[in-house]
Amino acid sequence: MSPSERRFNFPLSEIAQGAGATALVTGGAGFIGSRLCDLLRQSGWTVHSVSRRPTGAPSAQRHWPLDLTDAAATRDLVKTVRPDYVFHLASHVWGAPDLAHVLPTFHGNLQTTVNLLVALAETGCRNFITTGSLVEPEQRGARDVPGAPYAASKWASADYVRMFHALYHLPCAIARVFMVYGPAQQDPTKLIPYVIARLLRDQSPEITSGRRLIDWIYVDDVARGLALMALASGIGGQSVDLGSGTLVTTVELVERICDMMGGKRRPVVGAIPDRPMEPVRAARIDETLRLIGWSPLTSLAEGLEQTIAWYSSEAAP
Repeated sequence: MSPSERRFNFPLSEIAQGAGATALVTGGAGFIGSRLCDLLRQSGWTVHSVSRRPTGAPSAQRHWPLDLTDAAATRDLVKTVRPDYVFHLASHVWGAPDLAHVLPTFHGNLQTTVNLLVALAETGCRNFITTGSLVEPEQRGARDVPGAPYAASKWASADYVRMFHALYHLPCAIARVFMVYGPAQQDPTKLIPYVIARLLRDQSPEITSGRRLIDWIYVDDVARGLALMALASGIGGQSVDLGSGTLVTTVELVERICDMMGGKRRPVVGAIPDRPMEPVRAARIDETLRLIGWSPLTSLAEGLEQTIAWYSSEAAP
């Protein structure tokens, strides 16, 4: 079953308030972007996707193969589409601290955000929503240092969004997205797809010490949260958490997946070194409920069951 054929487990009426609006989804061919395109299209929006890939989300009415690091091309795209809402999900998502990720995250995350902000400040829109990350430092003290180039690029992007809202009065906000999982995640190195794939091949998953606590959130809940942020009022320049509000250790999560898939194989704990400076943070879902009327609808057990079922069906001959 393709992602666009999967139904959402919540009514679409609240998202359908934006029916008829034009949305531009950057990174529309990606894991979260394609699911957001599904939600918007099923709710009556006109959906354009953009990415460097030649094809976009199947549910988008039009896809634009474009490199958003090109400021002139970005400006032309915005002038052509004239979107009511822009969801900026395109990014270089590698969270490792390697030096090799400095320039890709700068260009893919920060430069693209600034190019879009400039173009939209010139043209206007109803709302611009960009994605932040749980790995961003929350404060601006001497001890609050980003632990990876990805975190630094998201941190800086959020500051640009706040500046454009305050200085140029652009309607915009930051969705601070926690650890997303679900069917059709395209990166096989991400923890949950990796673990499921290993178990489907009857191999034990190799993990870190497993001590890290992570807030996991199902992809459909994230898509709904992004749409509600676009439709919300009074959140300009703010960061809004999209997470479950619950922390789970890596080893507990992997053990749970092993149990759900028969329990024959167990994780090899400590086979991979821990990353340094990884933050532990849970989403402030009470604040999110107050700001945009959103709270997660999919439990971890339900989300894992749906995710395992999807990957198992994809692996079946």
